[in-house]
Amino acid sequence: MSAPALLLATPGLRLADPLWLLALLALPLASWLRGRARVPVLLVPFAAAWQRTTLAAASRWTAGCALAGLVLVVGALARPQRVEDKREVRSQGYDIMLAIDLSGSMLSEDYRRDGERINRLQAIKPVIQAFIEQRTSDRIGVVLFSSRAYTLSPLTTDHAWLAKQLERVRIGLIADGTAIGDALGVALTRLDQPDRESGGRRKGAFIVLLTDGGNNMGALQPIQSAKLAKARGIPIYTIGAGKDGLVDFPVFENGQKVGYRQIASDLDEDSLRDIAATTGGKFFRAAETDTIESAFKSIDESQKIEFQAKSYLLTTELFSWLAVPGLALFTAGAWLSRPR
Repeated sequence: MSAPALLLATPGLRLADPLWLLALLALPLASWLRGRARVPVLLVPFAAAWQRTTLAAASRWTAGCALAGLVLVVGALARPQRVEDKREVRSQGYDIMLAIDLSGSMLSEDYRRDGERINRLQAIKPVIQAFIEQRTSDRIGVVLFSSRAYTLSPLTTDHAWLAKQLERVRIGLIADGTAIGDALGVALTRLDQPDRESGGRRKGAFIVLLTDGGNNMGALQPIQSAKLAKARGIPIYTIGAGKDGLVDFPVFENGQKVGYRQIASDLDEDSLRDIAATTGGKFFRAAETDTIESAFKSIDESQKIEFQAKSYLLTTELFSWLAVPGLALFTAGAWLSRPR
């Protein structure tokens, strides 16, 4: 049995890159072609020299050393490892669900950044990024909503993956509308973890609602969802995007922005304040400079929970066990094949 095959058959050992073993299939073919060739060819290094008188008495031993060395080197490239232990890393933090509004009104450009117009989704993106980038010890999930609510991500500590998913988010992914109540309901289901509850109240969990409008669709009214959240002890922080009065809304033709028209802002600040007050959360304006800091400070006043953050598989690399003797055998075959 070859060394790579022996490793595969040994309990507790594995190959990290087993596809390298396919290279072993080329060795018998190379030997066969070499045997049929009338003139020595460079199918295997130093194969031509094996046909001449060498320092070794038997050329078969010379070729055998070289081939055995190649087999061991290929086995080393497959990265044999000894699996020793699986270790779970636990962390303390909070469970936070972000509910992000993608309704058409989020295209309203009533904010400016560096002198240029930006829409409401662009205005709340720094808030979203701050949660993902700065709250590294928290589990974060995302619900997207417009006329309906969908889960983009359940609770996760893989913030890099979550950030990549959010890069694909844009207004228009979901049919237009504003189903705030349904979005809160979906977020609540994602926080439904009995092992995190005490006396029927969820520990260390929050919902952050980022929206610009009043509820106009969906099966649940926002206040109904707020009462459910209150009963479970889950505060809802509401962050309103948009200004009062008439706002500029872009006009598109064939996918290109051609101008603006003014529409009445539909930000229902009273409703957002009621949702926050009912659940023990707070209301913030998206463009206020201290919105992120104030929200973080309020969350951090609560008691953290412990959860599994990552799992690590402890392994020992056995590359050298095959590479060293493999290179030694191959070098010996090359040396013995030298002509006198």
